[in-house]
Amino acid sequence: MVDAINPPGVWPPFGAFSMAVLQGAGQVVHLKGQVALDPSGQIVGRGDMRAQVRQALDNIAAVLASMGGQMGDVVSLVHFATDIERFMAASDIRQAFFAPPYPVTTTVQVARLYHPALLVEITATAEIPRDRFHRPQTEPRRAEPRTHAP
Repeated sequence: MVDAINPPGVWPPFGAFSMAVLQGAGQVVHLKGQVALDPSGQIVGRGDMRAQVRQALDNIAAVLASMGGQMGDVVSLVHFATDIERFMAASDIRQAFFAPPYPVTTTVQVARLYHPALLVEITATAEIPRDRFHRPQTEPRRAEPRTHAP
């Protein structure tokens, strides 16, 4: 069973995706890749990799907080950056969000993201301890089974 989660406090999904899905009893949370969108869906930090990294991580923190999670619960991150050197130069921002033991990470340079003004997308997997985990304030939508047109 998979439950789709779209908590308040982050930009609303505008396509066939959810901000997070809960696996099993809800401790393992798979977060949608976050980009530099504010809660109203506006791009933050056009041309500024540092501002975009900060906003993407703030969005991850907001999704986790909606269910009792913290950045220290993140076990894995995948970064998609349009300029790996500029992304690596923002490592101090990433370090401010995490403490040892750090999550495992993968970083990939891509030609572009879905909007040309976006410079980075970060996806995360977290394990929230059961004593802190709670369902978000909004009712989760059950993920619809995928169907393929004939």
